[in-house]
Amino acid sequence: MRLHFIAIGGSAMHSLALALARRGDHVTGSDDAIFEPSRSRLEAAGLLPESVGWYPEKITEDLDGVVLGMHARSDNPELIKAQELGLSIWSYPEFLYATSEEKTRVVIGGSHGKTTTTAMLLHVLQQLEQPTDYMVGAALPQLEHTVHLTEDNAFAVFEGDEYLSSPIDLRPKFHLYQANVAILTGMAWDHVNVFPTEADYEKAFSDFLKSMKPGGALVYFEEDQALAQLVEAHHAPVKKFPYRTPPHRIESGQWIWETPLGDVPLQFMGAHNLANAEGARWLALEMGVQEHDFYEAIATFRGAQRRLERLASSEKRTVTLDFAHAPSKVRASSEAFAVQHMDDNAWAVLELHTFSSLNASFIPQYAGALDARLNRAIVYFDPEAVAHKKLPALDSDMVSGIFGDQVEVVTQVEDLRKMLNAAPEATELLIMSSGNLGGWDVRAWAPDWVQSKG
Repeated sequence: MRLHFIAIGGSAMHSLALALARRGDHVTGSDDAIFEPSRSRLEAAGLLPESVGWYPEKITEDLDGVVLGMHARSDNPELIKAQELGLSIWSYPEFLYATSEEKTRVVIGGSHGKTTTTAMLLHVLQQLEQPTDYMVGAALPQLEHTVHLTEDNAFAVFEGDEYLSSPIDLRPKFHLYQANVAILTGMAWDHVNVFPTEADYEKAFSDFLKSMKPGGALVYFEEDQALAQLVEAHHAPVKKFPYRTPPHRIESGQWIWETPLGDVPLQFMGAHNLANAEGARWLALEMGVQEHDFYEAIATFRGAQRRLERLASSEKRTVTLDFAHAPSKVRASSEAFAVQHMDDNAWAVLELHTFSSLNASFIPQYAGALDARLNRAIVYFDPEAVAHKKLPALDSDMVSGIFGDQVEVVTQVEDLRKMLNAAPEATELLIMSSGNLGGWDVRAWAPDWVQSKG
């Protein structure tokens, strides 16, 4: 196929473009800004546009269609040209469905745990040499690419995001995959710029059930009461399978899954990740994996990038990085970290970065999110980021009042650095952020910090 990507620099968009180029399709693209790592990856594949900007002359009748990224606007000149020519226009989830229409599509949805559950399932399938098409939202150590598409594989595993599909298609992405098999890991209100009320958000999940293929299978986390009520009351013609956090224990800092087939020592931490693993087990069984093979394979899973990822460690210090940003994610990650380091000096830093987290009307949802047994908890936000999102200024005292007196609030990244650099010699540090901490490269900083004596 001959395809042009409008907004090729996006995380998902450039990964899809690279996957199609590897498959043998002819791919071009445009964007008004392309950042790392997308830029280097596109350049290495010969797909980096010669110059940034929008060029309607790139849109010609000999194209089979265009793939439209969410970063573009509805008045994009390339989009308008494609519409004038009557070309096929796909959002990337629409295109993924089109390429997998004859496959069994396994979709991982939910407010949290999507990437980790997808990563766990793909890890198991790779260990068992069971090939599948896939799209996952983070880099995984065991996978060379985040998108892989073929003509021959029988299954396609897609991480299913509830955010909007494109500027001209305001449906949630995970609706468009028309799942044959799916999991919902949880439902906690988020993305208030798209779902202004909790009812709006829950409707996206209700409509997801409607989007599934009749006769399909839905696995859902029944400990999330709101999700369980929604699923159990829904009349979608699919089989429903509830799951819970499985039995486990911790010995000398190692999490052990107590399975019907025996103990499985794990290389990851957290009750929420054990729940993710149990969800992945259900999906694997639906894909024909034997239970004992699943347990053997999951024992070697180390985690996804920025999902409780250990950046550096020494005898007395560690730095762990996590993508947590929504209230439920922050609560789960900080609790897992606190349990893992209950006998240590455990610190946690949370950056408020998303539209929802910087919105004064949504911040009350964070009440109690950092109530885990931490020795020190710090919340950082950048007032310039608030202004950039065109939100009303945030008051530090108000933020502190929501999180509680035990949480410190800072608004300057240099102040945050000074606090961490003055930490005691023995400190275990968790950093939770979906942003970049004011441009601070914590990956480069972490190795030196863990060797410091405070």
